[in-house]
This record gives sequence, structure tokens and C-alpha cells, in this order.
Amino acid sequence: MRKRKEAVKALFFILPSFLGVCLFWVVPYLDVIRRSFFSAVSGEFTGIKNYQTIFGNQAFRLAASNTLRFFCVCIPILVALSLLVAVLLSREQRNLQLKKSLFLLPMAIPVASVVLLWKLLFHSQGLLNHLLSLISVKGVDWMNTKASFGVLIISYLWRNLGYDVVLWAAGISGIPQSLYDAAKVDGAGEWMCFRKITMPNLMGSLFTIVVLSLLNGFKVFREAYLVAGDYPQQDMYLLQHLLNNWYRDLALDKMAAAAVVTGMMIMLLILALQKAWAREE
Repeated sequence: MRKRKEAVKALFFILPSFLGVCLFWVVPYLDVIRRSFFSAVSGEFTGIKNYQTIFGNQAFRLAASNTLRFFCVCIPILVALSLLVAVLLSREQRNLQLKKSLFLLPMAIPVASVVLLWKLLFHSQGLLNHLLSLISVKGVDWMNTKASFGVLIISYLWRNLGYDVVLWAAGISGIPQSLYDAAKVDGAGEWMCFRKITMPNLMGSLFTIVVLSLLNGFKVFREAYLVAGDYPQQDMYLLQHLLNNWYRDLALDKMAAAAVVTGMMIMLLILALQKAWAREE
């Protein structure tokens, strides 16, 4: 009886959040799925025609491949680099809070200011090419060549590194120092301590950080859109550009189908990460 009362109390605590998720996420997404099987103009049922259209669309294939390549490159680099920085910071405790604040500073900079920074640095006549000319290196048209993809990666890493460092640092601070002291007494070195103590205790943090990094990756569209517009150089043309252009053109049926495919891929990836994390536990 007591367990039932506790379950009912827990349900009342969860219910507001659950209703919010249903109202603002589940119901709209189900409506998007419904729209993906109908024509946006006539409202007639079209079956999988919209899905056939988007998979046969060259712009969708380009945007999807660029987005997938972006995440495959950025997420491993960000996770590994932020972990390295967090481990180094944990060894030096002096002014730790100040260091964390400095790493979080890029996230506090408004998007409009970041766009100005992009233009200042990466314009064909910008500061970076000027510095290269001083050492007799030919400048690059960063935003109108394949180098634009590298600019996109640099922007994402710069803006999100500090956030992941703070998350890793929080996980590292929860590991008892006595474990390291006991391991060192037994002759374990720094690398062995990292493999056998630090990483096993950070698996929960790893799952959270990878998922948040994945979701934050979609925000890079803001800077890319404000710098390069609706149709940037093809190597930085992402799914967000495509969906934005289709929304502007009122191609809601194609947009719905693309949103369903993207959403399903993200959910499958998160479930796969969760399953892998559960096995580690």
C-alpha cells in the first residue's frame, strides 16, 4: 500500500512535465508525420510519394550528406578535446571557477557578434588572410570554397568546447580521490588511472555529453545562415538550410517528410547510444 502511494505521488510530480512533452512535442510531431503522407496543395493522400520525392532530390541528398559528415567529424573531436581539457583542468585546481567561466564565454556571445567575428576573420580580404600574407602564404576564399566546411567545424568547436568541458569537469569532480591514491600506491601510472578509474566513472557523463553535443550541432545553422544566406557554398549547405528554404516556398509536404526522416535518425542514434551506455553499466 505504501509503495502504491509513493508511486501515485511520483506520478503527480511527473505528470506536468509529461503533459508538456505530449502537448508541445509528441502531438506536433505526430501531425508532421500525418502531413508527410498528404499533398500540401490539395490535401490528398499521396502515400510515400513525398518520401520518394525528397530521396530523389539532389539538394536533400547534398544537405543530408553534409550534415552527417559534419556530425561524424565534429562530435568525436569535441568529445575527445573537451575531455582532455577537463582532465588537465582537474589537475590544476587554482582559479578553477575562473577557468570554467572563460571556457563558457563563447556561449555567452550573441549570435550577431559571432557573425561579425566570422566576417572579420574569414572574409576573402579578412584578418586571417592578411596574417597569411605576412608569411607569404596565399590567402583562401574561406566562405566560397571547400574551406567553408572547416570554418563550420571551427565555429562549432569554439562555441561548444567550454560547455562540454564543464560537464566533464562535473563528472570528474564526483570521482573519489581515494581511488586514485590507492591505484598509485599499487603502482598504476597516469594512463592506467585514466583507463581504469576515470573513464569507467564517466560513462554516464559521456552519454549525456554526446547527446547534448548532437543537439547543439543543429544550432550552428544560425551563424551559417546569417553569414552566407539561404544558399551558401555547397560544402556548408545543411539540412537546416534545406528545411528553411522549403518552408519559405511553402513546400510543407516535402518539409514534413524530411523532418520525419531527420527526427527518426536522431531518435535511433540516441537509442543506440543509450543501449551502448546500458551495456557499459
